[in-house]
Amino acid sequence: MNDNVPSRLDLLHFARRVVVQQATAAVAQLDRWIAEEERRETEHRQGEEMRPPPPEWVVERGLQKTNTVAVHLGDCWTVRKSTRCVGVTRDQAIEALRRQVPACTHCRPDTELGFLE
Repeated sequence: MNDNVPSRLDLLHFARRVVVQQATAAVAQLDRWIAEEERRETEHRQGEEMRPPPPEWVVERGLQKTNTVAVHLGDCWTVRKSTRCVGVTRDQAIEALRRQVPACTHCRPDTELGFLE
């Protein structure tokens, strides 16, 4: 009856094979995760490099596209994600200020443009 029972040494060798097999699978999974994260970082970096620079001046429009709400510097934090902002030239920004469109109180484009009322 004892002939069919594996020895302690056989059991230890078996346990080692199981651990090596599981460790190999875990390392392979980690390698896949690392490769995926490296791909994401590369794509993000390439996207940042390809992104056009922000416009120098921005006009914020109201809910109706004909309403102009404010003039901003292109990198003003209040309009970074706004879909109602349009990049404009320096002359267009000055013209908007001349038409009494308010200047942003945070980025002060009127000061940057040298616009005096």
